Amino acid sequence: MDRTGKSILYYLRHVDYLLLMSAVALSFIGLVMIYSVTKAQAPYLGVGPDHYVIRQAVFLAIGFAVMVIFIVVDYRILEFFGVLYYIIAVLMLAAVMTPIGSSALGAQRWFQFGPIQIQPSEFAALAVVFITAYFASKEEQITLRALAKILAFAAVPILLVYKQPDLGTAIILGVTAFTMLVVANTRALHLFLMFVLLILGIVIILNLGILKQYQVERLTAFLHPKNAPPATVYNLQQSEIAIGSGGTFGTGFGRGSQTNLAFVPEQQTDFIFTAVGEQLGFVGSATVVGLFFIMAWRLIRAISLSRDSYGRLLVAGALGSIVFSVFQNMGMTIGIMPITGIPLPFMSYGGSSAVVFFMMIGLALNVEMRRKSGNIGRYLPLKSGQELEPVIR
Repeated sequence: MDRTGKSILYYLRHVDYLLLMSAVALSFIGLVMIYSVTKAQAPYLGVGPDHYVIRQAVFLAIGFAVMVIFIVVDYRILEFFGVLYYIIAVLMLAAVMTPIGSSALGAQRWFQFGPIQIQPSEFAALAVVFITAYFASKEEQITLRALAKILAFAAVPILLVYKQPDLGTAIILGVTAFTMLVVANTRALHLFLMFVLLILGIVIILNLGILKQYQVERLTAFLHPKNAPPATVYNLQQSEIAIGSGGTFGTGFGRGSQTNLAFVPEQQTDFIFTAVGEQLGFVGSATVVGLFFIMAWRLIRAISLSRDSYGRLLVAGALGSIVFSVFQNMGMTIGIMPITGIPLPFMSYGGSSAVVFFMMIGLALNVEMRRKSGNIGRYLPLKSGQELEPVIR
């Protein structure tokens, strides 16, 4: 029973199963693609052919279990938990930069506990969602002072992620906060100024030596690939070859030469979409894109049905984070976005991202299925001249 006297079974009748099944379907496709990639490359990786797929299945099971918890517990009770989550996430981001964190490929982003690796930057996305929703939901109109406070809190995890360095994830965190502020009824002028400052900041970062040269080349190579150093565009070239060779129906499961011969680096993580394009072709790729469109549509629907500002902002944060991650990841594989270490939601190999994205779906399902609780609703006129009365959706 919740504080309105309704049992959890009452709310479960209103679960958006289309949103839930889109996440499950994408996870299953990702699991199959991870197996197809890693079984062929297992001899080179020094592991068994089912090593990665078993680990990913465990990650997905954990993520699904956490999602169920986020569905069952009323999201309004999670408001205090969200602030606590933000504090813990910031402390983790700071701690990973100390000697207790582990580094690889010039970045220090992980905690290593035996075979388990935790990436705090993945959890930072939900921290930004929680803290932005907490402050923005308390304002009827986002004033300049309120906006400055929200941006200050959101900037802490963003800057800590950027320092790892992980510019791609930092940009996604910024886009997530921006999406929430749009939904929070921020003034158009303030949004425009934020956008201008964001573009200006990117230009400054790329031109004032803040990033190392190889990072700048990696972020800008997609604009002029013919003029970029060969090592910088190698990933992009192999990615485009893999997707292009799939044709309409693909080469077939486990039959792609780009995959089997390990031409595409990090294919089970950042470049998992290339395995879809090569083995399942245009039809398989369109199916994956279609599932993400369904997910985005249901998240937008959940925003429109939310009964209060806090719930609406939670779902907006999930929408911004998932949609931009998908656009960035798929975009970099076909050469329209810079190559960054951004996972494809629900499909890329990795425990931290799997858990966080399922948590976001759990929040969205939580908000939508409780849209009929309480007395908060939209007010619509019954007939001309009559008083307005509440309509609970």
